[in-house]
Amino acid sequence: MRKLPIEFNSGELTLEGLVMVPDALPAPGVVVCHPHPLYGGSMENNVVEAVCRALVETGFIALKFNFRGVGESRGEYDAGFGEQDDVRAAVDFLAGLRGVEPGKIGLAGYSAGAAFSYRVGMEDARIKAYAAISPAIPRDSFPELENFTKPKLFITGSIDEVIPELEMKRMCEYLPEPKECRVIEGADHFWGWYEQPLAGMVSAFFLKNLKRK
Repeated sequence: MRKLPIEFNSGELTLEGLVMVPDALPAPGVVVCHPHPLYGGSMENNVVEAVCRALVETGFIALKFNFRGVGESRGEYDAGFGEQDDVRAAVDFLAGLRGVEPGKIGLAGYSAGAAFSYRVGMEDARIKAYAAISPAIPRDSFPELENFTKPKLFITGSIDEVIPELEMKRMCEYLPEPKECRVIEGADHFWGWYEQPLAGMVSAFFLKNLKRK
């Protein structure tokens, strides 16, 4: 596995990121979005790191990045609006990266990262599969999910205090097939000690939906 520090533009802003590359190329690629910038979220988050590592070990290129105003990324928090542009810019960068298999790009978001990314997952034709981990999607946005026709995984922990199991089940009622709605017993919102089973489930989902022909 190789780790390549990167910079890319989101509008007039420069964002920092890291691409993690498996030994065998070409490979499918997945962008992974970190949790809320105002509550300590960054691309160094334990869940983001575990998911990226599991993806690379499964044969994927993984791209993680810092949203605007986090770490060395320029700009400041934009209440989720500019952050959607950041997700699109990260997908642009990954899609243009040498070694990424055309037509085999996925997107994942954790907590607020899911709230910032799910519309991009729905609307961007390049995204073929989407994973939402403890998705902090506002309840008034649930009806939008009826239009999310791509393969998708929604997953939370059984004792998640931010996105409880019941809340995610309500969310999943709006999702059309194909979908997977999963709960990991014993995990809370921060996934301490549960990173590996979570990451394994996410990487298996992408392997199934972005696998090589």
